[in-house]
Amino acid sequence: MSAPPPTSPSPPPSSAWAPRIALTGGVASGKTTVSDLFAARGIPVLDADIISREVVAPGTPLREQLFECFGPAIRREDGDLDRSALRRLVFEDAHARRELEALLHPAIAERMQELAAISDGPYQIHVVPLLVETRTAGDYDRVLVVDCPERLQLARLRARSGLSEPAARSMLDAQAGRAARLAAADDLIVNDGDVALLEPRVAALHARYLEFAASGTRL
Repeated sequence: MSAPPPTSPSPPPSSAWAPRIALTGGVASGKTTVSDLFAARGIPVLDADIISREVVAPGTPLREQLFECFGPAIRREDGDLDRSALRRLVFEDAHARRELEALLHPAIAERMQELAAISDGPYQIHVVPLLVETRTAGDYDRVLVVDCPERLQLARLRARSGLSEPAARSMLDAQAGRAARLAAADDLIVNDGDVALLEPRVAALHARYLEFAASGTRL
């Protein structure tokens, strides 16, 4: 999505302390759209999903560990990692999902910390889809939840991925429930309408986070 120009004040110069805002939400809730609006304002965005791809890039030891752990079912004919097959496997098998998380989560967390230490900006947005599941909300200064009704999640997920309703439902069921995410929220963006409605909501939070960063104290 092409984000509109920022309408809120320009960020102040970066200081030694930059609040870390965890952005989370269920699958197909709109996390990327919201994070893109923060990025358009010059705010560093660290996305755990993007980093998860980097840590298993070709030639990395972790990619070879995945092949060793899950076997030929996740290797394509050209030798590349079959991400779709891996996704199906872990959503259908809770034990396999725990094995995958045990491999990936420490590497993702380490890389996010490295990037956070060198990222500029008055505050940072860390996109952490499994924040509630990994019980890491306490690692952040604020938690922003992007929320929408479950029926809308299902519709969006099926539209973008072509999944059947049972398959899409299993993906939702594998994540923390909506109530658990809302309970973890310090801030909330409801994404249940036109995408254009997100702009003023992000603008308001951006202004608030700038004040938070300038104050040097928790909100």
